[in-house]
Amino acid sequence: MCEMMNEWRMFMSKTKVWIIGANGRLGSTISDALDRMEYNVLTSDLDVDITDMDSVTAFMDMSHPAVVINCAGYNTHDWAEEDMVKAFRVNAIGARNVASASRKVGAKLIHMSTDDVFDGQGSAPLTEFDVATPDTVFGKSKLAGENFVRELNPKHLIVRSSWVYAKEGSCFVNSVIRQAKEGGVIRVAAEQYSSPTSAKMLADFIMKMIDANEYGIYHASCEGCCSRVEAAEEILRLMGQDPTGRIEAVPSESGKNSPRNTFLRNLMMEVTGIYRMPRWQDAMKEYIQELRG
Repeated sequence: MCEMMNEWRMFMSKTKVWIIGANGRLGSTISDALDRMEYNVLTSDLDVDITDMDSVTAFMDMSHPAVVINCAGYNTHDWAEEDMVKAFRVNAIGARNVASASRKVGAKLIHMSTDDVFDGQGSAPLTEFDVATPDTVFGKSKLAGENFVRELNPKHLIVRSSWVYAKEGSCFVNSVIRQAKEGGVIRVAAEQYSSPTSAKMLADFIMKMIDANEYGIYHASCEGCCSRVEAAEEILRLMGQDPTGRIEAVPSESGKNSPRNTFLRNLMMEVTGIYRMPRWQDAMKEYIQELRG
């Protein structure tokens, strides 16, 4: 009986973390990385509909998490352009529901956002203090979600990142790797600049912020900037292939729905000294090495 009581006390003493969108690239990476000896981890994906306030409130009231990490989103640019209603329902109303429900139970909300809240028309690195002016449906829906989070839960941390990649799911990096294995010319979007960001490295930062007394907006992309072409060339080199003549920069149909230059500067990390993201080349090297075993 005493042993059972001690186990129960240990369970109850752990910080309870709810990961929303736990089957996605980032959500699954965070879930896998969190130490179950330190955290009581709750996960959900489509089983809790964040667009339905009653569903979110019911789960929140039942579980009473100390921290909520919202990784859910309608994240395909072209789909967002084609279905504005769904994009805003998930990215804006979903964020509103999570923010409102988390505030009621006193939970800290870590909300994932994107570099696409910027229009990408400039050339300078973008900081947390630059005004977000999206010109795509996806970017506008994500900014609307940010605004709801700021308004409805004062204990919020909004994390913007860029070009996130992981083993799970489809993404630019995995697409280049697949095409490289198949041989032939790899076509990538021309004139898009940002920073490829490892979900593993991003998850490390988020785990640091779970217990940190930090709030507001943080940019969290790997250090450095590159074009899609430069990223693809680096991937080929890391795979032991010569990129010469293998990469073709093309006007992308999907590129019309993506900002041109969204290089994020992690200024809040620099100011607070709380964390430093690795260079995108170093993170990419580690990722390729892990894939190759």
